[in-house]
Amino acid sequence: IENYIPDHDFYVEPFVGGGSIFFHKNKVKSWLNDYEEDLINCYEVIKNKLPDLLKKLKNQKVSKEKHHWFKNKYKPKNKLEQAFRYYYLNRTSYSGIMKRENCFFGYGEKYSMRPENWPRQLEKNSKKLQNVKLTNLDFEKILNNIKQKNSFVFLDPPYFKADQNKFYTKSFSYDDHIRLSKILKKN
Repeated sequence: IENYIPDHDFYVEPFVGGGSIFFHKNKVKSWLNDYEEDLINCYEVIKNKLPDLLKKLKNQKVSKEKHHWFKNKYKPKNKLEQAFRYYYLNRTSYSGIMKRENCFFGYGEKYSMRPENWPRQLEKNSKKLQNVKLTNLDFEKILNNIKQKNSFVFLDPPYFKADQNKFYTKSFSYDDHIRLSKILKKN
């Protein structure tokens, strides 16, 4: 979709998720948001405490047993450990699905980023996240508070017909979709 993104000075993504558009496009002043607290915490740690995260990830091995341990037994004591756990599970789960009940081991040498490449990708992402506003708010607060001229808002909300309980840690209801529609019509 790169060819369809207009020139802009301010980028807003109320449902950032994996942020593939943000991380791909040219950098401008940005505001990224997601209702998933662990995701935003992980981005905050990547942005502000990357050396500490890299130290925890160093020499990590990928295995089904380790994935199971991080998913079910590991208890983070602080935001760094929480981000470490989130990142490890995200990189080793099928399709990056992070709903704990459906977060299954999906790592494969042929289709997953190898752990030795995690630092390089994280360094690139950390640079991109510098000077970016990160929030964990309801989408309405984002869409109603964009004040910058020449803004581009990229919307990729949770899918309407998706099995909310399977994919998302926080459901996006039918009423949320209606509310989003009304806000977009108003703006």
